[in-house]
Amino acid sequence: MSTSPHRKSDDQTEDRQDAVATGRAGHNGVLFAMCLSLVLVVASVSALNLALPDLAIDLSATNGALTWIADGYTVALAALVLPLGAIGDRIGRRDVLIAGTIVFGAASLAASFADSTTTLIVWRVVMGLGAAMIMPGTLSTITAAFPPEQRVKGVATWSGFAAAGAIIGMLAAGALLEWFSWRSIFITSAAVALVAAVTALLLSPNTKDEHPSPPDVSGAISTAVGIGALVFAIIEGNEQGWTEHIVIAALVVTVVAFAAYAWLGLRHEHPLLDPALFGIRGFRAGAITVLVQFMAVFGFFFVGLQYLQLILGYSPLKAAAALVPVAVVVLPTSQATPHLVRRVGMKVTMTVGLLLLSAGLFVISQLDVGSGYLPFLGGLILAGFGIGLSGAVGTSAITGSLGRGQQGVASAMNDTTREVGSAVGIALMGSIYGSHYRSNLPDSVDQLPAEASEAARDSAAAGLHVADQLGARGAALADGVKSAFMDGLSASLIAVGIIVLAAAIGCLLRAPKTPPTSD
Repeated sequence: MSTSPHRKSDDQTEDRQDAVATGRAGHNGVLFAMCLSLVLVVASVSALNLALPDLAIDLSATNGALTWIADGYTVALAALVLPLGAIGDRIGRRDVLIAGTIVFGAASLAASFADSTTTLIVWRVVMGLGAAMIMPGTLSTITAAFPPEQRVKGVATWSGFAAAGAIIGMLAAGALLEWFSWRSIFITSAAVALVAAVTALLLSPNTKDEHPSPPDVSGAISTAVGIGALVFAIIEGNEQGWTEHIVIAALVVTVVAFAAYAWLGLRHEHPLLDPALFGIRGFRAGAITVLVQFMAVFGFFFVGLQYLQLILGYSPLKAAAALVPVAVVVLPTSQATPHLVRRVGMKVTMTVGLLLLSAGLFVISQLDVGSGYLPFLGGLILAGFGIGLSGAVGTSAITGSLGRGQQGVASAMNDTTREVGSAVGIALMGSIYGSHYRSNLPDSVDQLPAEASEAARDSAAAGLHVADQLGARGAALADGVKSAFMDGLSASLIAVGIIVLAAAIGCLLRAPKTPPTSD
């Protein structure tokens, strides 16, 4: 995954090597092994969202702790996917991927024994480290092992599982939570990681870059620090206050880290991710589109699933199934997007996709406690059309802006924007939701015993649990908690909806009218 524009390997030589670089089951075996590892990584981003109400009660987790439990994994993945992908290019992608599944599986098993939110967050971060070792090797192995005539099909299959992985994770988690505790999610993830490791060892080749670029240590450090500091500032800013010294310090570190990345990257002969690429209009537009799309999607999963469980009273499995319609809309829309781009152009398609996504978020933000599922579904379907359009055209804009020899760069950028968007989206929506929830709780919460009052302020799930224990006297408290939850949900959706709308306006003004063509 050399992310410099300078690519020295010879395509014909690589293609000859590819013909003998497949595992025991041929190209289908390679595809199966890599997609299994991919689903393991993507599903773990979304699966735990269904367990958040249980975690709030079982571990007495506050809204801030729940955000870190969900986002610790994503932040580590986003911060480390580029440098660990580069290491895989140098020493062997399969070897790094297998090592990653071992780290992931061990951390997941350890997480199943966690007895505090701090311990669980730590193990989620270690799982993210393992995921960052796994993720880049999945696509790179497919593109390296497949001959040119089968490569497009392999990449398309990979893309389908990347999109479906989140829904697969939620459905699997929902089924587990019907009969077992939240700990079963981690035990199952550990078991799947073991299967993925064995499958990769048996079925996939250990490909590597024959002419790897020198390591860019400064780029790896600056991007990792910048991403981590940004998410920390967002979460803690809403929890502690934006004027706190630690929050201000984190914001300063974020600015300095990204400035250092840009300054050093422009002077490095082989940067980890060349900042000059953002000068290409199609590349820049595609990166922004993918970033805000995943910011909206995974931020929505964090709060939207709690709406289905806490307000509508759905079981975990029913809540996961309630989101399946969005996949039904996204997949055919994604398939139709290339034809639409040819007819109306990339700028129009990209802008309309982001506008539809923003509109869907705004529709759901208008719900109240009594709205039910159908209005939620209407906003979900509207957003689904937007996700299908913006995701497909955004990825195409990134890959089409670079030549055939730079598709490793395109893959790295696509992975990075996805994971950074997911991490920031969870942090932003989770934090805004949490702060508005606390500030809109009824005054009656102050009249509860100290322990019950604190639990109600910590999370909506704990507040409803307290109300249940009060019997008939708890009805008013339950109504107040649900109303405060909806205020937080609405505020978080509006905030991200505005960001997506701003990105749509930016694409309308600055994105190229027609798709770029790679060399």
